[in-house]
Amino acid sequence: MIARKAQAEIMDLLEEYPAVGVLGPRQVGKTTLAETIASSLNPDPIYLDLESPTDLAKLHDPESYLDLHSGKLIILDEVQRAPELFAVLRGVIDRRRRQGHRVGQFLILGSASLDLLQQSSESLAGRIAYKELSGITVDELADTIDLETLWLRGGFPDSCLARNDTASLRWRLNFITTYLERDVPQFGPRIPANTLRKLWTMLAHGQSGQLNIAQLGASLGVASPTAKRYIALLEDLLLVRTLLPWSGNVGKRLVKSPKVYIRDSGITHALLNLTTLDDLLGHPVAGASWEGFVIENLLSCLPVGATPWFYRTSAGAEIDLVIEQSKKQLIAIEIKRSLAPTVSKGFYLGCEDIGATHRYVVYPGKERFPIGKEISAISLVGMMEMLKEIKAY
Repeated sequence: MIARKAQAEIMDLLEEYPAVGVLGPRQVGKTTLAETIASSLNPDPIYLDLESPTDLAKLHDPESYLDLHSGKLIILDEVQRAPELFAVLRGVIDRRRRQGHRVGQFLILGSASLDLLQQSSESLAGRIAYKELSGITVDELADTIDLETLWLRGGFPDSCLARNDTASLRWRLNFITTYLERDVPQFGPRIPANTLRKLWTMLAHGQSGQLNIAQLGASLGVASPTAKRYIALLEDLLLVRTLLPWSGNVGKRLVKSPKVYIRDSGITHALLNLTTLDDLLGHPVAGASWEGFVIENLLSCLPVGATPWFYRTSAGAEIDLVIEQSKKQLIAIEIKRSLAPTVSKGFYLGCEDIGATHRYVVYPGKERFPIGKEISAISLVGMMEMLKEIKAY
């Protein structure tokens, strides 16, 4: 499921750029996707896992090794393990350009976005395009998986496709432990696993809430700058998203703190020990979790050049998601869990404040219908399809 959509996008990028970077958390399917792409190419690509000492040793003299395989796509997995390669890649790409090999040279896979982007942008500016690989999204569902199962289990393939809810939860709990004890320490100063688990659990309880660094720091027993660094690390590992408040000039007192989400709904539910859909629907986090789930799905197909925000004022105007494609196109989206959604006064006020050109309420149903002045209720898949069409505007 995950490979079909992403594979086509990445193949298109490889036809335009010398290098393509695929970013995503561990276990989201990057290696599987790379193997699928490799199987469709001739000659066979070279695959190097930079967490493997054997493969890493092959790059002891990287220029010689890469020159040896000129004309083949070279796949570098977990490339953040060898950041010194980026400067080498620049020279190799430029040399191949002069020889007439202009595109499709390197497929770079990474699990940490900020470091990878900084390292590669400094060395490969104009030579690399990026694709962020999310988990399984609603528009990729097969007949064996329904919307609510995806919401409950999240988008990691091994979790979503598990044989039952208990097996899915077990996988996610093991995933969380692995990240805390093995992966996080590799990306920064040593952070106690218990502290990070507590932070992650606090974020799950406060899903979709406004980020209060001082409060988080006090609860964890650390200084605010330290708590901020912890959040930044989870963002870097593509596990947490902060959504910034819309900052247009509307003459209102705007909320300034970002909203924070655990990006995968299944991880949120695992941290709260919610095994079944009944557990989830009976928990206070259900509405906030649904909001985060919808936002992640919508942002997975965000139009090129579009920027996501939320909008809130001290007077009560509020929009869950604002998508700014241009100054002339502002899409306001309210997210509701109900099959009979209604719109609050705050949403109307927010739309008027920002001059929203399109107004929608995303809900769990399948039909589209008007529910207020210039406002339509629409399914999640329907909203995703509309966002994809906006690319042509």
